[in-house]
Amino acid sequence: MNAFHAVADPFRRELLAHCYRMVGSVHDAEDLVQETYLRAWRAYDRFEQRSSVRTWLYRIATRVCLTALEGRGRRPMPTGLGGQRCDPGDEPFRPPEITWLEPFPDRDDDPASIVVGRESLRLALVAALQHLPPRQRAVLVLRDVLQWRAAEVAEALEVSVAAVNSLLQRARAQLDSVAPQQDQLVEQPEQRELLDRYVRAFEAKDVAAIVELFTADAVWEMPPFATWYQGRQDIAWHLANRCPAVPGGQRLIPVSANGQPGFANYLRGEDGVLRAFNIQVLTVGPSGVSHAAVFLDTGLYAAFGLPEVLTAAEG
Repeated sequence: MNAFHAVADPFRRELLAHCYRMVGSVHDAEDLVQETYLRAWRAYDRFEQRSSVRTWLYRIATRVCLTALEGRGRRPMPTGLGGQRCDPGDEPFRPPEITWLEPFPDRDDDPASIVVGRESLRLALVAALQHLPPRQRAVLVLRDVLQWRAAEVAEALEVSVAAVNSLLQRARAQLDSVAPQQDQLVEQPEQRELLDRYVRAFEAKDVAAIVELFTADAVWEMPPFATWYQGRQDIAWHLANRCPAVPGGQRLIPVSANGQPGFANYLRGEDGVLRAFNIQVLTVGPSGVSHAAVFLDTGLYAAFGLPEVLTAAEG
């Protein structure tokens, strides 16, 4: 038991990222990693060391994910449902049957393999991966993200090398049709200044100052609502007329998710208490914020190591 944990535990965090890419949910990924370690522990005495422990664990995790995905639908973002942008004057619509994509919290102590691969955790890319059938998704992640050889993938999935190459070709073609263009990176000092202005504007509920930081064609989406907006004018209307906050009634705590900047937003109630409201994940380019994914699921706060209520000292 101790020998197994000594060799296997260092890979737990990167396996969590792998399972997240596969299933699009940090909560489901945590369960799948637990299942992976349980299966690996039971089989450890039969591990023949023909591959590294890391490769062996990834092989188990991939199979666990594929089993979990059987019969499941994909986890989309509102913009991935195929509909047009919404009129901000319409009542936001929350379809009960959809299970939405979740953000993946970054950590300061993430292993180098995750830090280097954070581009493959970008929210838009993980959303695009959800369009792929599970086996295509697995092949693409193993080949293009983890850089496995086709023969290694074939052994992991118990298929031929020819089948792996065919699945990869189809996956790449499908991903090219749905994946957005890569955003240009912004230098950290410039990004920090923009995000500081974003916090000041949001906490003051200065709508004009907020949307000034967005690009002209920026997108605002907010699962679990299927409603999404595009353009400064529509985003401004939503913030001014739908957002329940008043000036001074929000507190934004910086977070990092999917290799992107973001904030945990706390809303002050009539009793003066700041409670969890939403988690925002931002895409920031040279021209400003081009995309805001606003997750109205307070159950995500625990995954980010954050409380659902801020104390007086924190607020």
